[in-house]
Amino acid sequence: MADTTALQKQLARADRRRQWRAFSLTLPLLVFLLLTFLIPIAALLKRAVENPEVANALPRTVAAIASWDRKATPAPEAFAALTADLATLPDSSDAGTLARRLNSEVPGARSLVMGAYRALPMAGTPAEVKAKLLELDPRWAEPKYWQAIAKNGSRWTADYLLASVDLRRNAAGDVEAMPAEQRVYARILARTFEISAVVTLFCLLLGYPLAWWLANLPTRTANVLMILVLVPFWTSVLVRVAAWIVLLQSEGLVNRGLMALGVTDHPLALLFNRVGVIIAMVHILLPFMILPLYSVMKSVPPTYLRAAVSLGSTPLAAFFRVYVPQTYPGIGAGALLVFILSIGYYVTPALLGGADDQMLSYYIARYTNVEINWGMACALGALLLAATLVLYAIYRKLGKAELSLG
Repeated sequence: MADTTALQKQLARADRRRQWRAFSLTLPLLVFLLLTFLIPIAALLKRAVENPEVANALPRTVAAIASWDRKATPAPEAFAALTADLATLPDSSDAGTLARRLNSEVPGARSLVMGAYRALPMAGTPAEVKAKLLELDPRWAEPKYWQAIAKNGSRWTADYLLASVDLRRNAAGDVEAMPAEQRVYARILARTFEISAVVTLFCLLLGYPLAWWLANLPTRTANVLMILVLVPFWTSVLVRVAAWIVLLQSEGLVNRGLMALGVTDHPLALLFNRVGVIIAMVHILLPFMILPLYSVMKSVPPTYLRAAVSLGSTPLAAFFRVYVPQTYPGIGAGALLVFILSIGYYVTPALLGGADDQMLSYYIARYTNVEINWGMACALGALLLAATLVLYAIYRKLGKAELSLG
């Protein structure tokens, strides 16, 4: 009995050592994923609801208008608090950050804030300070600028996330739909999904027969030809897009070939529109469809088709009723991979598309590099992340349902 207990303890210790050894081997990968994937995503989600500019720059002003009814001009104490807050800003760059944030809420706020900052100091009683500010710029009497300060006085806000789905908070703080002329992000998201769905469909139509052909070739020949499928991975996306610009232009090889074949008598518009975007994206993403399909097709025994035909089925019916259902996992994996990669595309639509062909990533880059509105950029990024997770969840659910039926 004692020998059995000792043996069990030795086996348990050996099992723990194996587990720790396996964990130590995966630890570098886990640290890498934490630093390059999880932490950036957490920072993105945090910045999407963070709103520090007004809260940091105007704490006295926010406190002074906390009980304000947001209708009439605030009391003179609010004007005095505003000038006191502006006077304590370290330098003009902080004032510029504040002005830029308020200007994104109310056009004209930038010049208003910077004008008041440059006119400092303003000494006197609150009533005197109010008179000086109104003399400097009468717009300080308009409630909308104070409403913008009150609305953004909290360090955390859902405004960016609401704006990414065409909603907003009004002056009273209630959530409402954006005006019709300002509802843009729903259309942009729908456009992103539409382009991605079309690209995925064309990749499937082109990739399925090619993967089937490769899967039925001798292994040596298939391996050689697979190198041609993988060649695009060794070429920069920017280089491939530039090549398509050369090919699709009015005097490019594609138009010349179509006119030489008599398909058209004039050059077709293939650049700076949806056609050029789809052609280039299909070319770039096609290998991501072929590889999952090929790996699944290689595992399907060819005897299944021969058995179906020998039992009286026509070759075409046997292919669609016996072979294709067994490749559904490859179709699902390839379609999901291509679709998820498509919705995040930026360079290809930016270079080959027109104004109505830009996808959500273009606006994320614009808010990051041009507008310098990190909150809005992160909110749109969070929207894209949420859409990706929903798609993956749907794919997992469908995959489990298919396995249970099988």
